[in-house]
Amino acid sequence: MINIGIICYPTFGGSGVVATELGIALSNKNFQVHFISYEKPVRLNYLNDNLIFHKVNVPNYPLFKFPPYELALTTKIVELVESGAIQVLHVHYAIPHAYAAVSAQKILKSKGYTIPIITTLHGTDITLLGNQPSVRSVINYSINESDIVTAVSNDLKKETIKNFEIKNDIKVIPNFIDLGKLNLSSRKIHSNTKVLTHISNFRPVKRVLDVINIFKRVNSIIDCKLFMIGDGPERISTESLVKKYNLDKKVIFLGNTKDIERILLQTDLFLLPSESESFGLVALEAMAYSIPVITTNKGGINEVVDNNKNGFTIDVGDVSMMAEKVIKILDDDVMYLQFSKKAHEKALKFDIENILPMYEREYLSLLK
Repeated sequence: MINIGIICYPTFGGSGVVATELGIALSNKNFQVHFISYEKPVRLNYLNDNLIFHKVNVPNYPLFKFPPYELALTTKIVELVESGAIQVLHVHYAIPHAYAAVSAQKILKSKGYTIPIITTLHGTDITLLGNQPSVRSVINYSINESDIVTAVSNDLKKETIKNFEIKNDIKVIPNFIDLGKLNLSSRKIHSNTKVLTHISNFRPVKRVLDVINIFKRVNSIIDCKLFMIGDGPERISTESLVKKYNLDKKVIFLGNTKDIERILLQTDLFLLPSESESFGLVALEAMAYSIPVITTNKGGINEVVDNNKNGFTIDVGDVSMMAEKVIKILDDDVMYLQFSKKAHEKALKFDIENILPMYEREYLSLLK
């Protein structure tokens, strides 16, 4: 039995979802998995002897303007390693997770303990936070001090090398989905009213206002409705735009929900017009359900969506062209079926059974 400590954000974001699904899959093999975070990950629906959650209790001192999560996380890591609970740390996201892990590693070394670290880069820790001078040197340090570094796409690897002074090799291990968990047989398509779906954290980089503007154009030609899943800083402005266009009855805001499968089973086409996607896990999930994707041609999403095969990749902000392609797919049954088939076929390449062994090899290499 190998004991793995997984540190991730416990929220609905892609990095937390991937980390949780990875841990669950490992627990079904010869691994005991310890999740370490301030809350139980949303995808961690059960616990057993091989799936254990350790809550990081963050002290709230009046002296600090913000709770010192990084310090509390470092302390929790030290405690778990000293107790013999974990042999390898796998951290998702460079800051604060990798930095806390490296700090804990230094403390433990002074006490005679060794704990190897795998850091997985997911995207915004590099492409957005990495551009901030206040954290740039910390990210660079954390990456270089990790024993193994992985990135979820070739594009993210290139961005990391371009923007930082990286000494470590970066191995590409893509995101994945567990197709065995999906209820693909009950998907319904080609009703009179077409269904478009968007899922994100509603940050500016996701360009959710573009989603509404695309939908407005499509709805003027084809009867359809739009599911907006997620929450975040752009939600209020997005809802305001929907009201401005009098689309209240056509656009349904569902907030953060665990019931993604029920929505995707009804979905005809997926919209993801992001400024950039380091991988695009939500697009991959849609493709697993044979749903074509309209997205942008920037970032790692192009390693998932093949232009004019299982969807379309279009210039960022070209709302008119995106709407045109949506209409083209939905208005041509032959094209739609071809794109749907190709979408599912591409998703099969990212099944967890193909990706999990890549991580297992890295863990085992650190324990030799």
